[in-house]
Amino acid sequence: MGTRGTAVGLRIAQAVPVLFGVVLISFILTRALPGDPAAQFAGAMATPDSIEEVRRALGLDQPLIRQFWLYLGQLAQGDLGQSVSTGQPVIAELAKRLPASLELTFFALILSCGVAIPLGVLAATRPGSWVDQLCRLLVTAGVSLPTFFTGILLVYVFYYLLGIAPSPLGRLDFVYLDPPHVTGFFLIDAALAGDAETWFGALKQLILPGITLALFTLAPIARMTRAAMLSALSADYVRTARAAGLAPRKVLYGYAFRNALLPVVTTLGMVFSFVLGANVLVEKVFSWPGIGSYAVEALVVSDYAAVQGFVLSMALLFVLLNLVIDLTYSVIDPRFGTSAK
Repeated sequence: MGTRGTAVGLRIAQAVPVLFGVVLISFILTRALPGDPAAQFAGAMATPDSIEEVRRALGLDQPLIRQFWLYLGQLAQGDLGQSVSTGQPVIAELAKRLPASLELTFFALILSCGVAIPLGVLAATRPGSWVDQLCRLLVTAGVSLPTFFTGILLVYVFYYLLGIAPSPLGRLDFVYLDPPHVTGFFLIDAALAGDAETWFGALKQLILPGITLALFTLAPIARMTRAAMLSALSADYVRTARAAGLAPRKVLYGYAFRNALLPVVTTLGMVFSFVLGANVLVEKVFSWPGIGSYAVEALVVSDYAAVQGFVLSMALLFVLLNLVIDLTYSVIDPRFGTSAK
């Protein structure tokens, strides 16, 4: 445990300069965005004097280096600034929207892993069979079909034509009330409140956007599972285990699959971090109040604080995700726990 704790501490220490670099780059890039946030905040009927007054109130009249140090001081106090477009603190907006994106992303990954990993294993154990061809077909479809097209198609078929899906208008239909806020995840909060009706309502709203994202994330996970299993099944230790007379199931899952999990976990982490920040098209199609749509809306109006808060939150999640992946490595293969330095 001591070695593992040292490795975790080292990882956290290595993340500090990375986060500082993210803060610096995002600060510089947001200042290069076209548009004037002071004019946006002041309104369409504002006079030049009122715009200048807003600019002073926002600190945008200060030199860039001065603005940066003020921003660092706010970050040190846990203040991400105030959104120009909504007038609300950025940290409050992120805290409200991030659980919606996380719930959708986790749900989609659970669906895709439940299909992609078994399918990749079967395709690797039966190369050239119909299962292998099905795996290749799903991988090709997942990569080729844009998420917004898949989402619109699912809405058209299951909502407009068949009428078996709820309206694609957010996390809950209008007939339900939001569950008491505990985690921000509607499925968890409804379960904690013992509200089965709201739980099923939230689940029904998750199904179509979850399938849309799952089809997109299924491709890299299935492809990596198949490739990793093919490599593991041709390794010397698998041949030795078979020659020793071990049961085929023990060889497949105890030796080959466990070693193939390492690249699969890496791929899963990359897919998660990418989808969480890039699922804005799915959020727009299904009116999902997530962090991706919030960031795009902030970019359109040059909302510096909101964009910087989004980038920083994504960086923190990415660092945390890498830490979780490292810990998962040490669980799958204990040698990683002693060699991570």
